[in-house]
Amino acid sequence: MALTMHNRGENPEIFRSVDHADFDRSWPIFMQKDPNGRLYYGELDTVADYVLLATDGDEPVAKAYSTPFAFGIPGRAELPDGGWDEVIRWQHDDRLAGRERNAVTALEIIVRKERQRTGLASMMVKALRDNAFRLGHEVLYAPVRPSQKADEPETPMSEYAFRVRDDGLPYDAWLRVHVRAGGRIRKVCPLSMTIPGTLAQWREWTGLPFDTDGPVLVEGALSPVLVSAAQDVAVYTEPNVWVEHRRP
Repeated sequence: MALTMHNRGENPEIFRSVDHADFDRSWPIFMQKDPNGRLYYGELDTVADYVLLATDGDEPVAKAYSTPFAFGIPGRAELPDGGWDEVIRWQHDDRLAGRERNAVTALEIIVRKERQRTGLASMMVKALRDNAFRLGHEVLYAPVRPSQKADEPETPMSEYAFRVRDDGLPYDAWLRVHVRAGGRIRKVCPLSMTIPGTLAQWREWTGLPFDTDGPVLVEGALSPVLVSAAQDVAVYTEPNVWVEHRRP
């Protein structure tokens, strides 16, 4: 691969020319419905230096999103249990308040479906790390979504996240990518993404009937979706895993 990395802050036009729908197909539809996402993806120009695009020749093949935020201030002594959602709210509040942002969090790395399992994911982790350090930060955090956890949605993340192979590396392939890149697993964030919807919306997103109360297993979900037929609502709460990457 003749891989070239582009920074949105330095080359915004190349990002505008990308067909982002090609990348969206890599995610289950319901994963694109987190209401907190608009606080970040709707304001990318404010964090353009933290957004990367990889091309192979003229073909866009992977994207990586991150953002700076203030950490270690009152009320933020620990990485949040709210994971992805909470750190997006933090960075949004920080920008509005004009706070100094002393840390960076990765938010998404997405590789086009036909280019997955080619080593691009590890390249994008390294690119986000290098970019954060280049911008003067000492640490990159990531609320990692262990993708293989979808194969066993009823296993507690507190058990799954710390499962290792015989060589001592994480059982999950995506966690392995981060650890091999120098990351350290810090903690589970059990409330990382909360995606609510009416039963009609969940039927549209998944093709499932959603007509009985209780937990429903959905393809691609890391935990069951909880349904209340009487209230006409279903809520998916996804656990993730905080990983820390510090400057060497």
